[in-house]
Amino acid sequence: MNHRFITFEGIDGCGKTTQLQCTAAWLKSQGYEVSVTREPGDTPLGAEIRHLLLAGEHVPVAEAELLLFLADRAQHVREYIQPALAAGQVVLCDRYTDSTRAYQMAARRLVDEACDLEALLDFAECGVRPGLTLWFDLSLDEALQRMQRREAAGEQATRLDQERQGFHQRVAGAFAELQRQQSQRIRRVDAAASIEEVQQQVRTLLSLHLAGRT
Repeated sequence: MNHRFITFEGIDGCGKTTQLQCTAAWLKSQGYEVSVTREPGDTPLGAEIRHLLLAGEHVPVAEAELLLFLADRAQHVREYIQPALAAGQVVLCDRYTDSTRAYQMAARRLVDEACDLEALLDFAECGVRPGLTLWFDLSLDEALQRMQRREAAGEQATRLDQERQGFHQRVAGAFAELQRQQSQRIRRVDAAASIEEVQQQVRTLLSLHLAGRT
């Protein structure tokens, strides 16, 4: 695990992207060098993969979707994350492997006893694992309302956004189970509070983590 690699996770509409941006600005004000990135799509190759995954004309089957996300991750790690960490930066990443576990493995119900999917996830990480993951916990009803407001404001919904409610319920359940299993790495943030209150939770958790007290 890399202490300076921090991932932001949660269901769509949980506010993690807003919090990541606020967190980056705060860390910079504290003197840290910070890189902000996201999955999928934050490399030139990844941008093409993102289009295929979320908005392309052809809908990938579940297995192809998983492999496309992993291809994006491997490229992302090698081209962006590893160099930033090697330069001593704190890297804040909007989604990483836990999203794959929640969306593709749990919500898509991808299980193959003949294939070790966790080994595939490890392979795509190229040895880079987060030292801290912030899970923004929000009720599904509130998250769906936020997503509807975003669409009403003109934000384009992705293919995953448009999945049925049962899909999003499985995603939410998977994140909760991941946090229960890995509570030392994955820290819960109450995402139902105001932006300012959520940011204060994030700052408290990050201050302890970067000081080596968690």
